[in-house]
Amino acid sequence: MKISQQGLELLKAREGCRLKPYRDSVGVWTDGWGNTHGVIPNGPPITQEKADADLVRHLEDFERAVNQSVKVDLEQHQFDALVSFAYNVGVGAFQSSTMLKLINAGDFDGAAHQFNRWRIPPEITSRRHAERKQFEGEAFEARIAA
Repeated sequence: MKISQQGLELLKAREGCRLKPYRDSVGVWTDGWGNTHGVIPNGPPITQEKADADLVRHLEDFERAVNQSVKVDLEQHQFDALVSFAYNVGVGAFQSSTMLKLINAGDFDGAAHQFNRWRIPPEITSRRHAERKQFEGEAFEARIAA
């Protein structure tokens, strides 16, 4: 599967785009749409084109991780929510998560509750809520901030 256009727009709304390198909420140097690869601390701003290209390139890694890790069929909204989640917490954390174990056991309700366990730092509570609602297939505002 690939992330849908709606899933991509929701991920972008959650991430936000900042062209000037900055430290994220846990102190990691970041730029663009939440990119942490090759960011020069206190470096010059990047272009919007670079930010967009980095997002597309990195999304492939997260799509692949979800596709390879999930052993049951997913609806598009579930896949999109998991890509957003993995993009934020990292592939390793997603692959070792109880959430993934529950999904692979077919316990989608239990897996949905796991989004609530990943609210660190606390500033991302609204993001986790939105990802959970997306996973569950419920409508919600696309402007949920990270």
